[in-house]
Amino acid sequence: MAKSILAYASLVAAVAKAQTGVYTESVITGTGTASAALATYTVTTDTSSNTPLYLKNFTYPYLPYQADTSDGPRGAMQGYNLCNSTTAGDDAMCATAFLNSVDDFCIWGAPGTGNDALEVVADVEGEMVAYCTTPRYGARTLPQGAITGLQFIQTPDYVELVGYIDQTAIRLQANDTGGEEDPHGADMRGNPLGSLFYSSAFGPGPASEFKQSHEWHYFVGGGIFCLKVCDPASPNGAELCQHIYDRIGCAYNVPADYAAINGTFTSCKGDDQLPPGVYVENGQTMTYSQPPESLGPISSIPYTAVVPSSSQCSTYSSAQLFTELKSASSSASSSAASSSAAASSAASGAKQAAAAASSGTTTSNTSSATQGVLASAVVIFAGLVGLLTMA
Repeated sequence: MAKSILAYASLVAAVAKAQTGVYTESVITGTGTASAALATYTVTTDTSSNTPLYLKNFTYPYLPYQADTSDGPRGAMQGYNLCNSTTAGDDAMCATAFLNSVDDFCIWGAPGTGNDALEVVADVEGEMVAYCTTPRYGARTLPQGAITGLQFIQTPDYVELVGYIDQTAIRLQANDTGGEEDPHGADMRGNPLGSLFYSSAFGPGPASEFKQSHEWHYFVGGGIFCLKVCDPASPNGAELCQHIYDRIGCAYNVPADYAAINGTFTSCKGDDQLPPGVYVENGQTMTYSQPPESLGPISSIPYTAVVPSSSQCSTYSSAQLFTELKSASSSASSSAASSSAAASSAASGAKQAAAAASSGTTTSNTSSATQGVLASAVVIFAGLVGLLTMA
């Protein structure tokens, strides 16, 4: 009973924070560490669905507990954006991610833990969580050996990352052809719901080294992932980080020499690509219109995306880049659980995503386990509050 009362009180606090927008929380104020300091701050941006996610501005590290406090057909946001050392771990539900450099980034993966079955992107696109190369962002940490090839490129208008990955390391089925995540979605709440992306590659933000990107897209599937985060100061961000070509994968949204990337780890400068869907034919600029899923699989695409030129490349080994990944020994038990889960979760309704083109689809003071429970229960409690108010 005491535990129930404590959980109830915690839920009251969580809902109150969402309503008032005033926080006294531990936030990460230094660089290179997840250590947090207590701060009191006000979040002035509307966290309801009245404002589309991509238009919401949050200064890092002074984030709301959840960037999306609304409810709707897809339910409430399951993760949280306020992440630090108290939330880091294999059960973290952090929905704040980063792309800074070839050795400092996060990618989205499934939210399962322990003996949960491995998932497919189509079933968890709204609940995905951050898996990072370091625990300092308060998210889950990628295990050693998960990434077998990687290329980071910085262009005038964006930073991008393409790589090869063991999908089971991010709790996805090995044979899932995948799908796409972006800060839009049909309901403008984003995928994952309430997800935020930051980068230090575009210069420091107003309160830290990180700036919020409002346009980005991420694909994972078929053992390949690609991520592009557009500079918030770029007038071309919306076009270069398009979110309407979710069915044609990495090859068209983030064109790269994928065959040459597996087994290598490089960081380069590069030119901007043509916006996804845009191509030149006989000297004329054309725009491809992706057909709706109701018309069935995409059998052909009238162009091949041009891979933009790159230069000033530096080559590394995985060991040189990644010094904070989970060790093989620390993740052995979860790997065993993943293998068991994989056997029990056969391919289930994955979003049709043109597999060939898809060769190329991160809190507060409480513990991470408690945060996960709170995040899941907020909508239930909110409903009870509504009923009590009506009564």
